[in-house]
Amino acid sequence: MSRVTPAITAFIGLGSNLENPRAQVEQALAELAQLPDTRLTGQSPLYQSRAVGPGEQPDYINAVARIITHLEPLALLDQLQAVEQAHQRVRLERWGPRTLDLDLLLYDGQVIDHPRLQVPHPYLAQRSFVLYPLAAIDPQLVLPCGTRLAALLAQTPADGLRVIN
Repeated sequence: MSRVTPAITAFIGLGSNLENPRAQVEQALAELAQLPDTRLTGQSPLYQSRAVGPGEQPDYINAVARIITHLEPLALLDQLQAVEQAHQRVRLERWGPRTLDLDLLLYDGQVIDHPRLQVPHPYLAQRSFVLYPLAAIDPQLVLPCGTRLAALLAQTPADGLRVIN
């Protein structure tokens, strides 16, 4: 059973490049709104990005969602992984193609270093397909380390990223 905490703001990264990726991400956004003790309070436009990972892969559809939740970080992670499993997420290789990837990017300004979870997400600052959607929701965002999102965007080219809706 999930432990309940005071309401916090968290950001979730979404990505898919298999089995109708746009529909996968749109459905996952709807499912985030249905998580227990959680409310979806914002979502970025959908973005198309080139795959980061091994071999030739189809382009990804990406988005970021902002939620208000009472779930503790690991309980939230469990809920996100349950959504991935409902989309037949299979983890065959690191950064390989997938039907759905949900990443807990930020959790109420906290730094979390746990064997199952690192927050902020370890690659957040390097991924245009995370930074640009984050900025679409909260352009004034400041990371737990004190770095402004705008400063990261200034250092990160869009690298073929484009809004699709």
